[in-house]
Amino acid sequence: MKKILLVALLVGGHLMAQNNASPCKILSKINALLQQEHVQPKPVDDSLSVFIFDNLINDLDAGRNLFYKSEYDTLSKNYRLQIDDLVQKDDCQFITTFEDIYQKALLRNKSVLEKLNKDSLNFNTPDTIRMYKKAFPVYMTEKEFEKIWRKKIRFDVLNEIAASSKNLDSIQSNFKSLTNYYKEIVIQNELCKISAQLKKTSSISEKVFGFFCTYFDPHTNYFSVNSKSNFVSSLSKEKLSLGFLVSLNEKNQIIIEDIDPNGPAFKNGKLKKGDQIISIANEQETLKVTCSSLEEIGDLIVSDANKIITLTIKRKGEKNFSVTLEKEVLKDEQNTVFSYIVEEKNKIGYIKIPSFYSNFESNDKTGCAEDVGTEIVKLQNDDIDGLVIDLMDNGGGSMEEAIKLAGLFVHHGPISIVVDKSQKQQIIQDPYRGYLYKGPVIILVNGNTASASEFFATILQDYNRAMVIGSSTLGKATMQTILPIDNNEENFVKVTINKFYRITGKSHQSIGVLPDVQVPILYESIIQKEKDYPTAFKNDVLPTSIPFTPYVKNKLIHHLAKNSEKRVTASSYFNNVVSMNKRIDELIKNPKTIIPMQIETVFEEQKLVTTLWESLNSFKDESISLNVKNCSFNESLLKVYPSERALKETQILALKNNHYLNEAIQIINDYFVLK
Repeated sequence: MKKILLVALLVGGHLMAQNNASPCKILSKINALLQQEHVQPKPVDDSLSVFIFDNLINDLDAGRNLFYKSEYDTLSKNYRLQIDDLVQKDDCQFITTFEDIYQKALLRNKSVLEKLNKDSLNFNTPDTIRMYKKAFPVYMTEKEFEKIWRKKIRFDVLNEIAASSKNLDSIQSNFKSLTNYYKEIVIQNELCKISAQLKKTSSISEKVFGFFCTYFDPHTNYFSVNSKSNFVSSLSKEKLSLGFLVSLNEKNQIIIEDIDPNGPAFKNGKLKKGDQIISIANEQETLKVTCSSLEEIGDLIVSDANKIITLTIKRKGEKNFSVTLEKEVLKDEQNTVFSYIVEEKNKIGYIKIPSFYSNFESNDKTGCAEDVGTEIVKLQNDDIDGLVIDLMDNGGGSMEEAIKLAGLFVHHGPISIVVDKSQKQQIIQDPYRGYLYKGPVIILVNGNTASASEFFATILQDYNRAMVIGSSTLGKATMQTILPIDNNEENFVKVTINKFYRITGKSHQSIGVLPDVQVPILYESIIQKEKDYPTAFKNDVLPTSIPFTPYVKNKLIHHLAKNSEKRVTASSYFNNVVSMNKRIDELIKNPKTIIPMQIETVFEEQKLVTTLWESLNSFKDESISLNVKNCSFNESLLKVYPSERALKETQILALKNNHYLNEAIQIINDYFVLK
């Protein structure tokens, strides 16, 4: 199961506050800000209009079971190429038109679902359903409307039945009662979703603001006061929290996975690991998990404005009950640097950096770089021979922290080139003279390694100060800042203001940081990369480079990489990862486009998914058992703070069988042989 910090279910999720200003006034101010501050501003023209329109349709009607083709055609004729002109004329009536048609379509769907709830559905009629990998044309006609919904409900019911048991014979013998049971559940969930959508009267204007911004690039975003606060909070090692972790199981149920012994959930005493959360409420609204998106749930929870949250809990063998919790400021263990020592042939330090966090809104400037420096000092007191820095799944954060961190490893000199909208180049220098740590360094990366973490990795890679191993990173080589659109500070834009380049003049924008050694990583082929976003900047190169002195010769890096590649190719673990990824690709990238609507066929499709899910959850290789332990200083701290020992033991257990860490250690061992 994948653990999720509940307070940050969706980092950067958009909570939109109500705005007194008209949508066009807000769009006008957003545009003025972007034209002035964005590193590559775009004209407001037909391309922007098409981008907003198409994304709005895909967002509102992803399943193509909401709008009639006639409604879509009318909207397209009137607005697909006209939104830019209307905004410039201060005419945002199109938003009201969209809202009216959207509300009408939702009510229409509600009506047909209520009808289907009373009708019987024939599950014996031979039929097929077509699956699409991407957005597809709006095709629904008034005549086909009810037929399409009947087919959708029938298929959803078959899916629920197929997932209810691993015994097909049992399903077939109880098929009629199962169809009646799951039909009601499926329809009630759909009705619940529609009811929630009908309450969001301002959602379309908010979506337009967002699409207007992301047209300029994927990382330029609209923020309300709440979403700005949540975004900044997500990059801090302390935040308001309910004090527990959740996971999603194979049925997409939210399960309590772990409880922080220092948090409000533990102090309350009513929650247990394994409890299922079925609804979440603040003082204004309640969201049922079964009919709400993760984004909606995350938005309700992460807001600092929602300090008191009520959870409805389902526990096996007991009646459902409610728990009310008040958030407290807690150390975010999932967003804090930590370190260990691996004692094998040599004594190797390991530091995990989950993000480049910083105290953005505090006079206290301590952040990720200082915390890493502290851990390095602790590790060096135990005489480590090498260091592994884990940046896997590090989505970035503060560029200032990344610059300071690079300075701990580079003796002196230039570390990057930054370009602004005027194409002016600024050379960023190492802020510190000298090293904090001089020994060999390996950096672990994957497809979720992004932004500030990529920036840091490229600097150490260019200086031959570290070898980078793993898979290609996200490919984001831009910097953003958050600015208010006016003096009221009710609406903000996170705007891209700079592009950064390596000291060689090259950039990893859209292509990612290419590791010195490519190592297979689970899910790597389905991780969304920068190049997959339609408005991402293309890769380019500056016609310049800056002289610098590498830490070691390229020849040594080449030999170390060759030895590593041989080990990786021969590794049964990494070969199994490749096989797993092929299975994932077959299901995700190449799904069957047409599926017969029969329980036997749907059951087999479900079986493939369930089997893969179980294989992924249980996938581990215990052929290695690294000797991982706390450094002396951290071990002494646990005597003062014994409540932290359980977390440390969990982290150590995960690292013992970490094949990426093991390969990094083998490279460091080779380094001392070849040096």
